[in-house]
Amino acid sequence: MKPATTVRQELESYLIWSGLTRQQFSEMTGINQGTISAILSGYRQISIHNLDLITEGMGLEEGALYEIYLEECLRGMPLHWRRLGPFIRRCAELNKLGCLKRLVQAVADRLSYMPVLFEMAEQFFREGKRKAAALLYQCVAECEKYQHSERLALSRYRLFTIHLGEDQEENLRAAVLFEDYVDRLDEGVQLDALKDLADVYASLHRWDRVESLAEKLEQKATIQYRHRVNRKRKEAMDKGASRTELFYLLYAYLLRANVCDARQEYARALEYVTLYSGGALHGIDVKDEEEQRVVEQFQEWGRANAYVYRLMSGDIQVLADYTEWVASHVQEVVPAMYRILQAANQFELNVDHLLERFGAHLTYKERSCRFGHYNTQIVADQYVRYLWELAQYEFRTRRVEMGVRQLFEGMELALRFNHESMLIRYARLFEQFRHEASREVQEKYKYLFCEVEKSYEIKSIIVDRA
Repeated sequence: MKPATTVRQELESYLIWSGLTRQQFSEMTGINQGTISAILSGYRQISIHNLDLITEGMGLEEGALYEIYLEECLRGMPLHWRRLGPFIRRCAELNKLGCLKRLVQAVADRLSYMPVLFEMAEQFFREGKRKAAALLYQCVAECEKYQHSERLALSRYRLFTIHLGEDQEENLRAAVLFEDYVDRLDEGVQLDALKDLADVYASLHRWDRVESLAEKLEQKATIQYRHRVNRKRKEAMDKGASRTELFYLLYAYLLRANVCDARQEYARALEYVTLYSGGALHGIDVKDEEEQRVVEQFQEWGRANAYVYRLMSGDIQVLADYTEWVASHVQEVVPAMYRILQAANQFELNVDHLLERFGAHLTYKERSCRFGHYNTQIVADQYVRYLWELAQYEFRTRRVEMGVRQLFEGMELALRFNHESMLIRYARLFEQFRHEASREVQEKYKYLFCEVEKSYEIKSIIVDRA
């Protein structure tokens, strides 16, 4: 068959090549013979449903004719939603993102299509078709950028969550782009948005931003919680948050404790622990199983974090109790050993027995709690920092070979996550012990450092071109 410029020409060429009659092709595909004749005569436009049947009848891969069909649409076929909607959905289902992007661009100047594009984006988002959803959200966001609509704000929120990944610098960029839209969201959704933003800034150790967002989250969660409690019966918030208001109130206290921890204000951090693990619950009537689950989870976190803050304050006696807690909560082994090693390096403790005891669990993997998986960015940050503390611990105890091994693993992960501040810390740590490293180790470090420089040169070029 020779290349053709329209689906009709492709079908004509196929029928000639295969020797099939219109009736035979009709029986094979289930398309009415009259419809096939009208298509071949140019009197009838092809629906996306019939296009898929024609494609299958010709023995082609699903979506093989979409590019040709798209060109026909863009050349003059009226872009009615009844034809456009099914085409967009099929492009998303088959991951034909190039076609989808051109389709969306073609209707970007039609403001009347923005509501239906947004609703379809929401469907794709719920179905896990996030790349397809992002193209639609981006179109809505750009077309309505001068509006002050909730639809614009929600599109920006969805784009923020979709774009979060392993690259810390990209996460920072996504957070900065979204932050100004939080106040335009529905009150319930604002709680999720503030939490998600705070989590990203926490993974980046931007503690001033975390503190500001935590204060805002506390204020809004308190208002919404009191508003709901004062009603005669419990009602779901309009377009509400994904969890009970009580969760966000306690989470705000948790975030503020984390800020104090980062500033080494451990006594103040313990005050916030008291709030989210018990103090803030005085006089609160826990309404249902969900709120009970929230209370139990924060009490569990409170107990663990109280051990950490006491340990980091120099209360070494608490280590035994903390160790037993960790043993019964294996999901928390990595963050726990990160803090234990931090204390060991600060107070010159020997924790070899704990490294041996928990060794099988000291790997990079997803972690979960009663509410589902932990924030991916925070888990990655904790593991990179755990490896740095472990490398320092090995160097301090004169196990240079082991220290180098952990340092290289940590550097590779920090490079993967584009964790610039930790790459600098790893480089400084190596320089302290360079004189003890073999020539082979120094060559490997040189190679790794070249990879770091190369990566940042490429990223710099990309940013300059953006």
